[in-house]
Amino acid sequence: MGDPAGIGPEVVLKAVAEEEIRRACVPVIIGDAQLLAHTARTLDLQCGYDIVRKGEPIPEHLPEPIIFHLDNINGIIEPGIESGAAGKAAGGYIEAAVELCAAGSVDAIATAPINKRSLFLGGYSFPGHTEFLAHLTGSEEYAMAFVAANLRIVLISTHVPLSEAIRLVERDRVMRTINLTNRELKRWGIEQPRLAVAALNPHGSEGGLFGMEEASEIMPAIEACRMDDIDVRGPFSADTVFLRASRGEFDAVVACYHDQAMIPVKCLSFGEAVNVTLGLPFIRTSVDHGTAFDIAGKGVAEHSSMIAAIKLAAELSMSAGESSSAVEV
Repeated sequence: MGDPAGIGPEVVLKAVAEEEIRRACVPVIIGDAQLLAHTARTLDLQCGYDIVRKGEPIPEHLPEPIIFHLDNINGIIEPGIESGAAGKAAGGYIEAAVELCAAGSVDAIATAPINKRSLFLGGYSFPGHTEFLAHLTGSEEYAMAFVAANLRIVLISTHVPLSEAIRLVERDRVMRTINLTNRELKRWGIEQPRLAVAALNPHGSEGGLFGMEEASEIMPAIEACRMDDIDVRGPFSADTVFLRASRGEFDAVVACYHDQAMIPVKCLSFGEAVNVTLGLPFIRTSVDHGTAFDIAGKGVAEHSSMIAAIKLAAELSMSAGESSSAVEV
């Protein structure tokens, strides 16, 4: 259910109440049962779900959603306030979800938002879900991706300063991202993925006039991957490649840095895009928004991205032959 002080509990309960979610999967909500019950009362939502506590087995056949209760909130959680108590609880939900996946009790994870500072105050030194999950699963090759309407984008780097993101556009890293994207899209059921790589510099550097990264790093990476029978092309100017992909020319675009990817995603499908972590041993999706502390506890949070994240988790895990249900944390 994400950070308990954010809108996570609200959007999870709203999403699970939707009939389309019940048709897509059997949800297991990982979080705090008392806080969820309180949130449900304020929203006038049903929350009469069975409770399973940590250490107890999850029933194989679930007629209704259940709450996997951790009882790990120590102290008072105030909506909209960063705190170590909230961050520590959120970290515990993530750890529990990975343990359940490893045990085969659940098949996929859909995450509600966490607050990075609260997570740090709670004793976790990870910039976000992606790095945290990679650490917990021992995944060395991983990447952040976004799915928005007809567009899929995979990031070469994530939450780093722009100067550092530019430095990270180097041949081996670009090659690893292309290979990972190709492998994961095949896992999703796309037999021969068509990939494009976005240029780093304006107009693809215009033959070196506006930078050398395209010629020195990106093009050699693309050529090496094509030698391995990966259908990848580029680098294409970033001001057109995302539009081309959204129209069906490519199955995914590899983007050079965070905002290069997020601007087209949020312009095209704000509130309904889904964050997917590539390279994990299970499917993990997430909402495309943050904890929204300014509206936490007010009952006005939009839950469309949570619905999209849960449905995509179920869809991808089924396509990969890994599951027929999903879990939210």
